[in-house]
Amino acid sequence: MINMNKKIEKNEWNPEQYLQFISERTQPAIDLVSRINIAHPRSIIDIGCGPGNSTQILVNRWPDSEVVGLDNSITMIEKARQDYPEQKWIVDNAENIAPNIKYDLIFSNATLQWIPHHEILLPKLFDCLNSGGAIAVQISKFKNMAINVAIETIANHQKWKNYTKGCEELFTLRDMDYYYDILNKLATGVELWETSYFHVLKSQESLIDFIRTTGLKPYLDRLPSDNMKSEFEQEVLIECKKYYKIQSNGKVLFPFDRLFFIGYK
Repeated sequence: MINMNKKIEKNEWNPEQYLQFISERTQPAIDLVSRINIAHPRSIIDIGCGPGNSTQILVNRWPDSEVVGLDNSITMIEKARQDYPEQKWIVDNAENIAPNIKYDLIFSNATLQWIPHHEILLPKLFDCLNSGGAIAVQISKFKNMAINVAIETIANHQKWKNYTKGCEELFTLRDMDYYYDILNKLATGVELWETSYFHVLKSQESLIDFIRTTGLKPYLDRLPSDNMKSEFEQEVLIECKKYYKIQSNGKVLFPFDRLFFIGYK
């Protein structure tokens, strides 16, 4: 059984900053939920639920289901409990999910990129499905995006690399063939697709605001002072300006690539 009282030592997430772009972060969850072909799942778990925004898409589609949100960030779960006190929230790691508790739907929106060894994790999650259930996943393809190239370029500069060494290894992303080969051995049916979302941001500075609590976070967490964090962000912003131009109306287009798959048991 998942331990709800487990102490998790990590640099915490900022739910308020994360939710500044709630529409952009929630749309992939909406799109994924719309593709799930299960009529009446009785039990659902949202792995990596964050502050609960994606969980509400599940609740709205299946209001009679028991929906549980799980995240290893204490601050994210505190925010979810504050905003949705009538729902069940658990603080723990996805890897700790136990097969003695079964679900009709295991859902995960923009989380698995933070967890290594998907060839181990996905079969373990599949073991937690009831017959006729499904696992539905969206994974950020941040590692392949221009903004990540900008971050890694700055992180590899002499002044930063001793602090940021190994940060790029914290992201896990494999190609679609890899996920299909895993799911094909487990599922009776598989759907896979990719989408590029073009977010319209108000400025180039908004690029940093968007990724500060996600893709930029591991790098900032390694830096020992607020001044250094601010300096690193400014250098990343200058590098980003090479890739993201200002449009004629002053806005900036930020294409964000995401990978989706659904496997049915």
